[in-house]
Amino acid sequence: MISIEPQLAIFLDNRPGALARLCQALAKEGINIWSMSISDTVDHAVVRMVVSDAKKAATILQQQLHLPLQERDVVFMDIPNRPGILGEIAQKLTAAGINIEYAYCTSSKTQEQGNLVLRTNNIEETINALS
Repeated sequence: MISIEPQLAIFLDNRPGALARLCQALAKEGINIWSMSISDTVDHAVVRMVVSDAKKAATILQQQLHLPLQERDVVFMDIPNRPGILGEIAQKLTAAGINIEYAYCTSSKTQEQGNLVLRTNNIEETINALS
């Protein structure tokens, strides 16, 4: 599966309990977190996530928790869990002249597939290059 999904980038205070409150607020409303990446800075963290209902999640995070956020489209895809797959994907994008701005992925030893989130300079062409 490969699709374009909205990703939320939430600016969160870098202190104990902040992530727990965010995740609990989403869970309370039945929103599933499909993927997440956290980058920290001196005074805050940037939490990037793809969720089951981005519009509802954004409303909850902004109105209930008063968190600043941005929404951007990303490529969300299932990938085989095997050595070399990320290199193959990067090479296909290189051949198409597409730059990867950032990426994050996950899998485990027991999973046959993982998930990859890509933000590139051209989302539509990324889909074409990888389909």
